[in-house]
Amino acid sequence: MDNVVEEQKIDTIKDAIKNVIKKSQAADGLVKGLNQVGKALDRKDAHVCILAEDCDDPKYKKLISALAKQNKIPLIEVESRQELGQWLGQCKYDKEGQARKVRGASSVAILDYGEQSDALAYLERYIKEHDK
Repeated sequence: MDNVVEEQKIDTIKDAIKNVIKKSQAADGLVKGLNQVGKALDRKDAHVCILAEDCDDPKYKKLISALAKQNKIPLIEVESRQELGQWLGQCKYDKEGQARKVRGASSVAILDYGEQSDALAYLERYIKEHDK
């Protein structure tokens, strides 16, 4: 008689990031946008930074990457700005639950993970494995 609500299975880094973003948003531990992410990286407040690969401004990517590297903050790249925007809730949903009018987000910094979870453990393992 186990009435523990089971978390969704985390199989990919995308699932882990999505889940960690939701939890850190609930704990108000997330900043987005060049200005806020840049400040968080510069102050070394961020645990991890997420950058969209399809960001259309190469200087933007270069700046965020350099700040993350300089301050030894792990940087994870995701494929799409639109996807990152959707994970952040920057969209409207239609009656069928499909995301519409998604606003993209090129970068996100996580300052507070919120609660511990399988997704967070997966993300931390991923960071350790890919740390250069």
